[in-house]
Amino acid sequence: MSLVQSRKAARRPIFDPTPVVLVIGVLLAMLGGAMLLPTFADYIAGNDNWPVFAVSAVATSGIGSLMFLATRGSGSGLSTRQAFIMTVMVWVALSAFGALPIYWSGAVPTYTDAFFESISGLTTTGATVMVDLDNQPPGILLWRGILQWLGGLGIIVMAVSVLPMLQIGGMQLFKVEAFETPEKILPRATQISGFITLIFLNLTGLCMLAYLFAGMSVLDGIVHAMTTVATGGFSNHDASLGYFNNPAIDMIAILFMIIGSLPFLLYVQALQGQSKPLFRDGQVRVFLMLLAGLILFAWIIEEVVGARAGIEALRFAAVNVTSILTGTGYSTTAYDGWGPVAVAFFFFIMFIGGCAGSTSCGIKIFRFQVLFQNLRQHLARILYPNGIFTQKFNGRPISDDVTSAVMTFFFLYIVSFAVSAMALSLAGLDTLTALSGAGSAISNVGPGLGAIIGPAGTYQSLGDVPKWILSATMLLGRLELFTVLVLLSPRFWRS
Repeated sequence: MSLVQSRKAARRPIFDPTPVVLVIGVLLAMLGGAMLLPTFADYIAGNDNWPVFAVSAVATSGIGSLMFLATRGSGSGLSTRQAFIMTVMVWVALSAFGALPIYWSGAVPTYTDAFFESISGLTTTGATVMVDLDNQPPGILLWRGILQWLGGLGIIVMAVSVLPMLQIGGMQLFKVEAFETPEKILPRATQISGFITLIFLNLTGLCMLAYLFAGMSVLDGIVHAMTTVATGGFSNHDASLGYFNNPAIDMIAILFMIIGSLPFLLYVQALQGQSKPLFRDGQVRVFLMLLAGLILFAWIIEEVVGARAGIEALRFAAVNVTSILTGTGYSTTAYDGWGPVAVAFFFFIMFIGGCAGSTSCGIKIFRFQVLFQNLRQHLARILYPNGIFTQKFNGRPISDDVTSAVMTFFFLYIVSFAVSAMALSLAGLDTLTALSGAGSAISNVGPGLGAIIGPAGTYQSLGDVPKWILSATMLLGRLELFTVLVLLSPRFWRS
């Protein structure tokens, strides 16, 4: 390298923020456009809250447009470092601006509460600080649903196009399946994202129609459809789904929570006439079998403690177990009142989650499958030292880098949960609230356990410090740990 080239390289910035600013600007402009929907909802309903959403829409779209115009044409693509930063900053920026109408409307007393509600929506966690939901204006209720719907769609697109590229927590396994095999689903990730968006829209519409036929009002049907398919769990009522006490609504919720928890890439294949993978996929089969077993166990708990009996007990067990396992967070009863066994049971299943490439959260089924394959291989080598054993997922060999990434993910997940729980405890929360709050936040489930943040409570009474800790934990869990934690490494910022 010549002296001139060396000097140019020395002057070159370690990190060029313009592509990141460009993407954030575009998404903020789109978020501002989405704010017009609750603006019209409040205006049509005659609620004087509509100017708040109008001003928020103008401010958000205006700032987003300026960011886009200032950086347009400044870059040809994203480096890996830029992709990491962009992923985190997008969620933070959208949460910050999504909180504006919640705060300015007076629905919550502080910006901390508004940010908590916003990031809880976009991460599809469903933890809420809002009280008296039954009397909130329609614009606010609709905006909460829109945040979760946008978050659910964003999560799927991120899981399909970003996380496999960044090799996050074993997600490179799905990059191989989606883009590098002879039977490619579609030639470009953008086309896949377009198909997924179309599927997501149609599923939301079908869910809404089903809720309307089951007796929901139009507003309830729209909001609950968005939060069900996105496995988010925000409801228009303090009693969540329990407000309706309707078996048909419960069954619809169960069906679409399950649909939202299955890999959306398989739906793309099904649309192209390849429906067999949807029924043969190892993740799907394990998830459905596990769900059935957990519902049966919860049913037995109800029967033993005398909470309910018969078919009614099965219905309550099914909707609440499905809600927690998929990370949706709906509730139809205070299930933590079924005794200490139930408390331990629901605390455990909130960590599991659904399938990779879905809207669900938690550790994800495929990681448990990889963990089981690794354990089985080690046991087989102990028994047969000279044998050759291969780990497989869906009939394909699992590479060592995938196994290593999954094992590291499990370790970091436990450490992150423990750190968050300790921080909440130091912030003054009792043990059950700290543990279940940390578990719920990192798994993006929503309700915790206990009298304060349990299925019958809210996060409103917590102080500002616990709310910011939980907000950070929600983001950490939603972005699969590595995406956030890598930014804390000094090595990441070195050239």
